Amino acid sequence: MLAKKRILFVDDEPHVLDGLHRMLHRMQQEWEMEFVTSGQEALDTMAAHPVDVIITDMRMPNMNGAQLLEVVRSRYPDIVRLVLSGYSNRELILRSVGPAHQFLAKPCDANALIATVTRSCTLRSHLNTPALAGVVARIESLPALPATYAELVHTLANDNASSADVGDIISRDLGLTSKILQLVNSAFFGLHEPIDDTSRAVLYLGLDTVKSLALNEGVFSQIDATIVREFSIEKLQEHCLRVGLLSRRIAREASLPSPAQNDAFTGGILHGVGRLIMAANFPQEHRQSLAIARDRGIRLPEAEREILGATHTQLGGYLLGLWGLSDPIVEAVTFHNEPGASPNRTAGPLMVVHVANHLDQKSTASALSEGPCPLDLQYLAEVGMTEQLSHWRTLAPTLVPVSEESSIGAFNGR
Repeated sequence: MLAKKRILFVDDEPHVLDGLHRMLHRMQQEWEMEFVTSGQEALDTMAAHPVDVIITDMRMPNMNGAQLLEVVRSRYPDIVRLVLSGYSNRELILRSVGPAHQFLAKPCDANALIATVTRSCTLRSHLNTPALAGVVARIESLPALPATYAELVHTLANDNASSADVGDIISRDLGLTSKILQLVNSAFFGLHEPIDDTSRAVLYLGLDTVKSLALNEGVFSQIDATIVREFSIEKLQEHCLRVGLLSRRIAREASLPSPAQNDAFTGGILHGVGRLIMAANFPQEHRQSLAIARDRGIRLPEAEREILGATHTQLGGYLLGLWGLSDPIVEAVTFHNEPGASPNRTAGPLMVVHVANHLDQKSTASALSEGPCPLDLQYLAEVGMTEQLSHWRTLAPTLVPVSEESSIGAFNGR
């Protein structure tokens, strides 16, 4: 029998806690729930007994939710950190962007809350040790290239800048894209359907909010390129953008529904985020994995499992899942190298990103210190897409190089 997950709820209003207790009564067989009324009481509880998930209100006396989660992140980095609040002060919400993995708005449907907690715990189980999960759970943002970050700050300082201008800059960077999508798709903004392109995200958030994020140290961070000598981060970004564009083309050719086309595009852009996580947080293990893969002639994921017990695709999918990105995007990032490991056997974003990643690596010189990811032909047969493969092979060479300025507007469909 699996051990119960320990969930800690924090809210200074006892009647809110009573309501949560009644609403979640059906989860008593799977969750061990505790309810406390202050940040300090929460910290005392965690010091006495480990917990898997903390869910806190935002506005509380003495220690607010953002302050509490800052302490939790420092002391217990492997705990999943969620905000559940009806407080709509945007400045305070933005303060929670770093320490909180997701923001849920009150009133929260029981099924939505249960699904969020269950999904977070399931994602955590993909990584083999609490220490490894803790490193990923501590990450506030994925690092951006200094040149792109500088361009973003410069553009935001221009009073004539448009949402499309800012969205195009963000779309060229994995770190900036993932963070802006994390925020806009949080329940705080009450979206009825997810936003999955950066220009729409910037338009919805507003330039003032994006500027606050850009100037908030730790939310949009810059990568130290000197720690990565084994491959070009710029080339990784270009590869991911090409895969995003090619994924969108393939999804259209396959007549996938519009939401699946959008998820394929975003999944393609973000499929390489795990490489950034590895390079920024496990540089020594990353170098060892690349060396083992090269010396033994094995696939990089095999070497990563040997060194870390998890692959860069699992790390990337885990982080994006914690941040609340949609399941199809998380699935595409997690399994794009090994789609047969996914239980999904439908033609969707995972299938598309798997094919697009392979075709781009085949049609361009590898800059990622590894050979092309082999196609899983059995998986393609199972989802009924083998016959279209020959046509898709003709699409990759037709893409305009992403380094050309004329292609930038295409990232958001313009």
